[in-house]
Amino acid sequence: MRLKLLGSGNAAGMPLYGCRCEACDEATANHLLQRTPCSAQLDIGGRTYLLDAGQMNLTQRFPAGSLDGILLTHFHVDHVQGLFHLRWGVGEEIPVYCPEDDEGCADLYKHPGNLRFHHQQAFVPFMLNELRVTPLSLNHSKPTFGYLFTGHNVQIAYLTDTKGLPPTTAELLRRQQIDLMVIDCSLVPGCDRQGHNNLDDALDLHETIGSSHTVLTHIGHDLDIWLKANPQALPENILVGSDDQIVYPVD
Repeated sequence: MRLKLLGSGNAAGMPLYGCRCEACDEATANHLLQRTPCSAQLDIGGRTYLLDAGQMNLTQRFPAGSLDGILLTHFHVDHVQGLFHLRWGVGEEIPVYCPEDDEGCADLYKHPGNLRFHHQQAFVPFMLNELRVTPLSLNHSKPTFGYLFTGHNVQIAYLTDTKGLPPTTAELLRRQQIDLMVIDCSLVPGCDRQGHNNLDDALDLHETIGSSHTVLTHIGHDLDIWLKANPQALPENILVGSDDQIVYPVD
């Protein structure tokens, strides 16, 4: 099993449009410092799945026939905007697994093209070949899933976007042996906003769940700057995610 972050930023991204702070200027000059919409690629058993579809260049990054499915956390634009191009392709249909959301996003339901949406239920596992997938309820402003992936003797929890965790989700994960938790961490310590964790929230969840390793993602502009200024703030087994980073297997 391999998990690669395609994007590690929040909706605003890094560099922030119009901002001329030192961090944004550095990210403009160096693409390795940029943060694009939060998403990931999961490879297992010769098959490839996307976790969210906010990247705008999916048709270039993934040739026709290379995607075996897409798992959406929710239908906010920064997590689905790549689907608006992908749907007009020809060839095999692409299954899209997602929470039930009557609104969806714009006209994706009305004009799905080559996408086939499969609504899932929280805490009801389903199989993608040898991969067991358990959708998990999260705390966000739209119906939102995290996903617990179990396969090849590994358990990975992917949890974005959320503010803390619902008690049922937290208890389920606490009872598991989580090898890797990828968690929403959008805000600086002490900054509270509905739907997204600050660093204090993420650190608390790391302790509560007891994951062997934790990777922070969905990182906002101010938190990015704060983390660069406070490199000693995180324990060894908590890492700051970045675009195009392989987070499992763990180095």
